[in-house]
Amino acid sequence: MGFLSVLSFAHKLVADRLQPGELSIDATAGTGADTLFLAKACGRRGLVWAFDIQAEALRLTQERLDRESGDELAQVTLLQQSHAEMKEQLPSSTRGQIGAVMFNLGYLPVEEADQSLITLPESTIAALETAVSLLRPRGIATIVLYPGHPGGDQEAEAVHAWAANLPSSIGQTILYRQIQRPHAPYLIAIEKK
Repeated sequence: MGFLSVLSFAHKLVADRLQPGELSIDATAGTGADTLFLAKACGRRGLVWAFDIQAEALRLTQERLDRESGDELAQVTLLQQSHAEMKEQLPSSTRGQIGAVMFNLGYLPVEEADQSLITLPESTIAALETAVSLLRPRGIATIVLYPGHPGGDQEAEAVHAWAANLPSSIGQTILYRQIQRPHAPYLIAIEKK
């Protein structure tokens, strides 16, 4: 058996920490894979908020959720907003109560999407700052980075620098990466103290 993919490892890290009935956020809904994962992990008593600036991403996410039948999924709220708007869009009662925030950066990976529309360092760093403030103690943020596309290198470098400088009194960070493939996707995870 080989190493887990970065997405599978992100899911494992979150699954190990998230409890049924918790609150969670998919900061970049994309095609809805992380949103569905969080909805299953939080269960029917949980809540999930999924952010994306593209209507197409939210449509794909809703379709993915609709394909899952049964009442075991968390209530999911889809928001056509930037991940940088999390603080303004979530109820103030969520501050310090979120079990997990997942980021899957880059662009919407479907053929009909505008792949020049990408996540940007400025909004991503703002969203990460907010995510850490929203996490409960031992809550986790996972960030999957894609340095292999135009603009991805700059965002990955900015996120890496931000995570490396996060005070250890706030949280601990890990890096999961194939070091022989510098342009392959990789993961940074933060566990709040």
